[in-house]
Amino acid sequence: MEPIDKKELSERDICTKYITPAIVEKAGWDLMTQIREEVYFTKGRVYVKGKMVSRGKAKFADYILYYKPNIPIAVIEAKDNNHPIGGGMQQALDYAEILDLLFVYSSNGDAFIECDRTISQGMIEREISLDAFPSPQELWQRYCAWKGIDSGIEAIVTQDYYDDGTGKKPRYYQEIAINRTIEAIALASRREPNAIGEEKRCGVSPNAKGQNRVLLVMATGTGKTYTAFQIIWRLWKSKTKKRILFLADRNILVDQAKTNDFKPFGSAMTKIKKRQVDKSYEIYLSLYQAVTGTEEESNIYKQFSRDFFDLIVVDECHRGSAANDSAWRSILEYFTSATQIGLTATPRETEEVSNIDYFGEPIYTYSLKQGIEDGFLAPYKVIRVDIDKDLEGWQPAPGQVDRYNQPIEDRVYDQRDINRNLVIEERDILVAQRISEFLKASDRYSKTIVFCEDIDHAERMRRALVNENSDLVAQNRKYVMRITGDSPEGKAELDNFILPESQYPVIVTTSKLMTTGVDAQTCKLIVLDRNIGSMTEFKQIIGRGTRINEDFGKNYFTIIDFKQATRLFADPDFDGDPVQIYEPPAGEPPIPPDDEDDSIPDDADVIIDPPPPPRGGGRTKYVVNGVDVSISGERVQYFGKDGKLITESIKDYTRKNIYQEFATLDDFLKRWSAAERKDAIIQELLDQGVLLEALAEEVGQDFDPFDLICHVAFDQPALSRRERVQQVKNRNYLSKYGEKARAVIDALLDKYADEGIENIEDINVLKVKPISELGTPMEVIKLFGSKQKYQETLQELKVQLYMAS
Repeated sequence: MEPIDKKELSERDICTKYITPAIVEKAGWDLMTQIREEVYFTKGRVYVKGKMVSRGKAKFADYILYYKPNIPIAVIEAKDNNHPIGGGMQQALDYAEILDLLFVYSSNGDAFIECDRTISQGMIEREISLDAFPSPQELWQRYCAWKGIDSGIEAIVTQDYYDDGTGKKPRYYQEIAINRTIEAIALASRREPNAIGEEKRCGVSPNAKGQNRVLLVMATGTGKTYTAFQIIWRLWKSKTKKRILFLADRNILVDQAKTNDFKPFGSAMTKIKKRQVDKSYEIYLSLYQAVTGTEEESNIYKQFSRDFFDLIVVDECHRGSAANDSAWRSILEYFTSATQIGLTATPRETEEVSNIDYFGEPIYTYSLKQGIEDGFLAPYKVIRVDIDKDLEGWQPAPGQVDRYNQPIEDRVYDQRDINRNLVIEERDILVAQRISEFLKASDRYSKTIVFCEDIDHAERMRRALVNENSDLVAQNRKYVMRITGDSPEGKAELDNFILPESQYPVIVTTSKLMTTGVDAQTCKLIVLDRNIGSMTEFKQIIGRGTRINEDFGKNYFTIIDFKQATRLFADPDFDGDPVQIYEPPAGEPPIPPDDEDDSIPDDADVIIDPPPPPRGGGRTKYVVNGVDVSISGERVQYFGKDGKLITESIKDYTRKNIYQEFATLDDFLKRWSAAERKDAIIQELLDQGVLLEALAEEVGQDFDPFDLICHVAFDQPALSRRERVQQVKNRNYLSKYGEKARAVIDALLDKYADEGIENIEDINVLKVKPISELGTPMEVIKLFGSKQKYQETLQELKVQLYMAS
């Protein structure tokens, strides 16, 4: 037999015939337990086009090698033999950085190029032959030497995850968070001073206060509780930590954890309630208010000995955990010998909150921006609605009284006063109208949260929304509900709002109660009608919409902002790396002052929404009507590739992004013409941050992406899709085809005119009407002779469509 010509083999053939045998037969890796091929580790960013949703390309590695199923250790990028051996190295290095892997390989079937990221000096990259690929034990020994793992702690580091048998496993970022935390805790007593810098570079982030305090930063909706469970499970199963306390500040967080993620702990687990202590369990879940109080005798956690718990996990630890007089802090300091892990979505340090002071620098951060880019979190757009009285202010006439006959203090009331010191009833109606108009234009059953200033405002907004949606309220009174801390009826409906299968309530008005701890997977609309000064609170509120639930059509969400709160998107603090800005005075402990507005009542089961100020005492709230209120401006803003809202015009933003990819019109035309599939170019543009949906909204929905780009970026006249179709028909181009083939091409042209180029490039277009009425896909293809002939006809059709350009 003639030898195989490697140059003719596909990349997949190279993997099957050369790379896999080298790592299995020669190096001894187990094909079933240590090797995964074509590993998709992101889902692909969600893109929205009108009411259609698509995903970008998910990232996948050709091979990931595992020492154990929970410990990825190396990545291999394969190329066909027309590439050099190291042709995939740069791509593999990108993946290694994302996946936190130390050993990186590229191969074209001739040999391997190895990059050992544990080497800081000397030969970092080298070529090795196919039969010299390192064994699992060799790479593990290198890994352990770099990380400082010895035989005394190896059993902790290699402890398996909990496996429920369904195939569910942590996402890549959860896996990194879990493994870094386990390693940091295991290494706490063995760290050598000269290893700190190395550990920071390769993975385990150093902690100035010791690795017995660990901070994990993960955006809302990325599975912090599941991550915490797997950390606790591995430490518990390895008997490293025997008695564990999980603390949260909301009952719903504790109950969700106990019922869902923590369920495998079974009879070893209990929830502390009714201020009762039972020391016979191993896993304790508690609302921190359940174990603390304002009086010393109320601090029932002191019924446990100081060394009773050897691991404490604090969920949502941004809520005052570092404040000197906070209940969290007193618990943590009482059990100071325990390993303590803080979980938060909002680590930004302010003068009010300082978890870095207490826990140390985060060991791992997974941001909202990264979650959206990876496709695990929902993208969003913002509708900024400016109301004239908010911007211009309102001043009462001399001697004017409000509707309750209170004399109104004579001054100018601005946006900060609205709904705090001044109620304008017409403004409530206007806001309710705008919210309802949006829902009527999209989906009136989209789950919606309206964040209000206080309980009084939430009740007024509920009433205004009921009146604007009286038809649906008549069908079910729970269409609109107020869910606030003082309303047992509303709180009773919180679970129904969260439950995707439950249709009601649809619209809820709230203030503080739903800012955290509400896993509203199907919330599609968030309305901001309250002053938000805290970045922590802003992130928590936005986090109510970031979850994706594709089964129920939740892929993105919208924010309607009546209070200019979304200006915080532009703040560098919004999605940057955690930093510490509080600097304690010399000689004083590193504890920032507490913020009264952000504190939690010691005896509260949940955070209670701020009540309205009392009339006749304290801060006065005036209620006026008969005021002419109108919308003075409205603008749609979009989430950009850099994680910030786009503040410039969509046209300018598009032009700038296009120029980064195509310097001239000729460059773009050549690339477009050469592309066998135009949707590949469209996807590339989307990945570059070009917002085609937003551009179409501004320029026109009838234009092809090709025309949008040519028109906006290169000042070319744009043709609508229907105009392009008509030009093709006017050329008598179809006359060379038989009657049935012409009918298929006619249908494809109509599809293009209605839906765009991407749809006719998809072979599945043959399965839908009207083409499906002409025959099965195979019968339609036979009208052109063969599948190849059909594809050639389609290519020629696309040439005809863009010929005028």
